[in-house]
Amino acid sequence: MPEAAIRIAALYQFAAIADPAVLREPLLRACRAAGVRGTLLLAAEGINGTIAGSPAGIDAVLGAIRALPGCAGVEVKFAAAAIQPFHRMKVRVKPEIVTMGMPDLDPLAATGTYIGAAGWNALIAEPGTILIDTRNDYEVAVGSFAGAINPATASFRDFPTWFRAERARLLGERAQPRVAMFCTGGIRCEKATAFLKSEGVADVFHLQGGILKYLETMPAEDSRWHGECFVFDARVTVGHGLVPGSHSLCHACRRPVSAEGRASPLYEDGVSCAACHSARSEAQRARYRERHRQEALATARGEAHVGAVMGEDS
Repeated sequence: MPEAAIRIAALYQFAAIADPAVLREPLLRACRAAGVRGTLLLAAEGINGTIAGSPAGIDAVLGAIRALPGCAGVEVKFAAAAIQPFHRMKVRVKPEIVTMGMPDLDPLAATGTYIGAAGWNALIAEPGTILIDTRNDYEVAVGSFAGAINPATASFRDFPTWFRAERARLLGERAQPRVAMFCTGGIRCEKATAFLKSEGVADVFHLQGGILKYLETMPAEDSRWHGECFVFDARVTVGHGLVPGSHSLCHACRRPVSAEGRASPLYEDGVSCAACHSARSEAQRARYRERHRQEALATARGEAHVGAVMGEDS
């Protein structure tokens, strides 16, 4: 990666942090001193976030994160960008680093077995493997693994309710069902394995590094992935080799929009798409239209506009 490039680091680590509020200000100061922007979430269960900055700045912040309790082996995925995708640095303390709506679930007590990209194809090809996509419905619509079950959830917090309702149908009468789960970067499927373990499912696996690591390392000709992968940054979607995909972002609902979706009469750049048009009022669309105009003016002046900030997730 060229030294002048912006480096994006998506990271997470489940770890026992006794008092995350105490760590907030020192971590925020370290990020600001290194010229790094983005969002980091701290909770008693660990750390999660996406940050961007110079390679040296990112290295400095990762050094500070690895010095936190239990975070020496933090999972990090890197990408490059021509410009800084974030406009501010936020460090927030939350009940969970990825919201399942179950703050009492301990991901450190028991999780599934990591399976790297090299072994993933064999695992999901084994007869009897139940393959579950733990991402949101709009992410699954962009791409997924062949044969994966789509829970059609609007939010990760819906996953426990979905599983409990569908458990009998999914697992049947098998004494030891084998379940494999995956998500974008690994954090949601890892927490989902902890949930299944707490529900008494013993033989549970999750894709280490998530879809992004798989697309980065698995040759396209050997891949079982179909479509693109939605990412929570300015790239919107990526394909094999993590090359930028074909989708753009609806800035009203933050969902990916395909070329076909952009051809819809309900699509207006920066204002609406077919998925959200009926859920927004004309007054809201007028505000989005003005925001989009201001963003275009700022871009023409070579300036950043805070309305363009992407959300972050893993």
